Amino acid sequence: MNSHLIHQLRILRRCLDHLGVSKGLHRPVLCSSVLWRRGYHAWDEVYGCKEQTPTSFTLPADVVQRRAKEGNVYRFIQAYQKYGHLTADINPLQSNIRNVTELDPHLYGLSGDKMYNVEGLVAGCPEQCTLQQLQDILESHYCGHIGTEFAYLPTLEEREWFANAVEGLKDEVVSTEDRVKAAEDILRSQTYDHFLAAKFPSVKRYGVEGADSMNVFFTEIFKSLAQDEVEQLIMAMAHRGRLNFLVGTLQYPPVVMFRKMKGLPEYPPDVKFSGDVLSHLVNSVDLDLEGHKLHVTMLPNPSHLEAVNPVACGKTRARQSSLGEGCYSSDPSARPGDKVVCLQVHGDAALSGQGVMQETLSISAVPHFTIGGALHIAINNQVGYTTPGERTRSTTYCTDIAKMCSFPVIHVNGDHPEAVMKAARLAVRYQRKFRRDVFVDLLCWRRLGHNELDNPHFTNPGMYAVIDARRSTPDTYADSLVEEGVMTQEQVMKTIEDYTTYLASQFSLVDSCVPKAPHLEKQWAGLVQAPGNVEVWDTGVDVTTLKYVGAKSVQIPQDFNVHKHLKKIFVDVRLQKLTEGRGLDWATAEAMAFGSLLLQGYNVRLSGQDVGRGTFSQRHCTLIHQDSDETYIPLNHIKDQQEAHFEVVNSILSEEAVLAFEYGMSVESPNTLCIWEAQFGDFYNGAQIMIDTYVSSGEAKWLTQSGLVMVLPHGYDGAGPEHSSCHIERFLQNSDSSETRPDGENINWAIVNPTTPAQYFHLLRKQMIRNYRKPLIIAGPKTILRLPAATSDLKEMAPGTHFLPVIGDDSVKANDVKNVVFVSGKHYYSLVNERQARNITNTAIIRVECLCPFPTSEINKELAKYKKAKKFVWSQEEHRNMGAWYFVHPRFENLCSTKLQYAGRDVLGTTAVGVEQRHKSEIQELLNQTFSP
Repeated sequence: MNSHLIHQLRILRRCLDHLGVSKGLHRPVLCSSVLWRRGYHAWDEVYGCKEQTPTSFTLPADVVQRRAKEGNVYRFIQAYQKYGHLTADINPLQSNIRNVTELDPHLYGLSGDKMYNVEGLVAGCPEQCTLQQLQDILESHYCGHIGTEFAYLPTLEEREWFANAVEGLKDEVVSTEDRVKAAEDILRSQTYDHFLAAKFPSVKRYGVEGADSMNVFFTEIFKSLAQDEVEQLIMAMAHRGRLNFLVGTLQYPPVVMFRKMKGLPEYPPDVKFSGDVLSHLVNSVDLDLEGHKLHVTMLPNPSHLEAVNPVACGKTRARQSSLGEGCYSSDPSARPGDKVVCLQVHGDAALSGQGVMQETLSISAVPHFTIGGALHIAINNQVGYTTPGERTRSTTYCTDIAKMCSFPVIHVNGDHPEAVMKAARLAVRYQRKFRRDVFVDLLCWRRLGHNELDNPHFTNPGMYAVIDARRSTPDTYADSLVEEGVMTQEQVMKTIEDYTTYLASQFSLVDSCVPKAPHLEKQWAGLVQAPGNVEVWDTGVDVTTLKYVGAKSVQIPQDFNVHKHLKKIFVDVRLQKLTEGRGLDWATAEAMAFGSLLLQGYNVRLSGQDVGRGTFSQRHCTLIHQDSDETYIPLNHIKDQQEAHFEVVNSILSEEAVLAFEYGMSVESPNTLCIWEAQFGDFYNGAQIMIDTYVSSGEAKWLTQSGLVMVLPHGYDGAGPEHSSCHIERFLQNSDSSETRPDGENINWAIVNPTTPAQYFHLLRKQMIRNYRKPLIIAGPKTILRLPAATSDLKEMAPGTHFLPVIGDDSVKANDVKNVVFVSGKHYYSLVNERQARNITNTAIIRVECLCPFPTSEINKELAKYKKAKKFVWSQEEHRNMGAWYFVHPRFENLCSTKLQYAGRDVLGTTAVGVEQRHKSEIQELLNQTFSP
């Protein structure tokens, strides 16, 4: 053994010896591995003193022998802290009879006929005890109705705290009042499910039976948070037990829910909406919890399970921002989560099966995404639809995903409401202290199938033989309280009868009920649903202001060492263009749009992979000090005491969770321009679920407006199948723009393919200036970011200017035009160059900048100019089955009475070819088609 290793061992031995008698640190076993890894630094870090020279360190032989024996005790205690959950009584359907070798005391050289020194190591244990005494106490702490996983927590402080907290649960008293209230809550929960089963036997309600204690958990969570002065709770929840919880806890009017069950709408008839299914209903309510107020907001969710979670995180962060929490606070002691907390309710199979959860956890501690730790509960039915739990994952528990970020997990037996209360309290205490995520795994069961119309005996006969033989948790718990004299049987019956009467009275009001539309309130007050006609919004800005903002966007502190190349192309060139007032590129126009909005008090948040620099090194809105890596964002220094904030978010390599987070930000904060920029257009594919279920349809389903902007770099540049197309055709197909009537802006989103920086400038400003919010999909620039022909002058952004849905062709004489070519996006510049190369003077090229809403009147105005035109062409660089062709073709015929010819690539199953020669030949062919006589 080399001398260095000997020295390490001596340091470790002395540390353990000291820890064994220290009054300040009682769990050396939890930190011994840390001490071993850190070697020389362990002593300094833990005790703040220096290690002595190894040669001066000696111990008497009897002390060494005694300490070695105590070290085995430490290891035995640690084994229960690590593995006790594997034998804990946490599964209501079966006993946990695993043989866990690590819990065998003989493995540690311990025997039952000796006394062991466990002073201060385990709560409730005497200083000297037998092995049996120690084992009994460890069993009570770590193998009861609550099992915990925390030994992997990243800091010694957390592990120490958690062990103490777990061992304190045994002696924690649940008051009589809390026990009675818990019984009443779950009795009412059961009554509600029984009432629905009688009145609506053919409706899928995803009842709570078997997971009744979830309501106890929620009540305890709400009360604990409110007592800690939390003011707001943002909640994400899937189907199971949702309706029950909405009515029983979140005060959703039962009469409105009964209307929905009868097939009637949940909103009044004068509101434009499509609605959603019963199991996606939501509510937002102020709760009075023993004198403390808590506002709870449940988010709408799609049937794509777990998709709501990153949305809830984004909404939480936006609300924290509005209250000045964390990085938004002037108080340096303020932390994210002081006033606003996120609670996510998962299904067991979905939690472990849906990749969006891995992405959501991955951003939980990343700057610009942190929310101060979320609370999680998995409603663990132990079956995913029909698949047994052990076949829905490759891990021991559905919550093992929490370990990827070293978050603690609390497993609890759902048949024991008081254990559920304690688990909830423990989760809140950890989250409040450390502001990190914590998971509660509520092991329960499902009385009926996946929904009430499903027969689970077909696929899970063994499990349901056990379930069929069980009494319900509410009945069992109420009986136990009656037996103890805590409640009377009369109290139990009265609780059931009173709630049944209340539900019956609500049911009788269904026909006379007129539901309300709870939207456009609070921060949304003053906004409206989009009108049915196209409106022009003056989004121009005074030229002096634009020059000022543009100059500020490249103003760098004197002592800030920016890269010398950037100094030339970023600062000097931009200032020159601003002085001249012409030739402004996309990045400058974008900076002026952002800066002018910031001056008007709007916040701007730009998120995506590498957005600070820009995928094509075009933006540089975040500058990096070349000596210290310090960052500087010029647009946050436009004026003194600037209130509006420009947040530049270089996100992790994720699309689904990040886009969902930004959507959540946008639906909470109408005064923030939220932009998600893909690195390349097709990167949005990873977020398709979010686009389909939230961005495109959120307002129609839930009256939830969003001003989210998606910038998707698009254009065929010979880069091969990926990175060429943002699949405009998919967004267009997913729009609700009609083919047979002139469409205004009463559509689900806008889809544009702009060709100039000024157009981009107006689009961004329009998002915030108008009095409603709609998502905006921008097919963004790539090769034309620096194209001299694709620049704009300041006068195009001056007062009185606005976004142009269609840009006509002033370079040709209308009377000479025989051919009219319509085009969208950067392909326009290829056509102009080709027309000039061929010396063609009888062809007009019209740019359709806005595809949805389809600009019918503007196109008709352009068509009216060309009385002698005989040929009308739609030219696109995308393949025939892609791009805008299939969208614009019927609209030109039906709305503009114009027969279009197609000029472009033929159909293809992939976005683009990967052979340069073929790419170039395709370009030549589509140009020939466009300009052929």
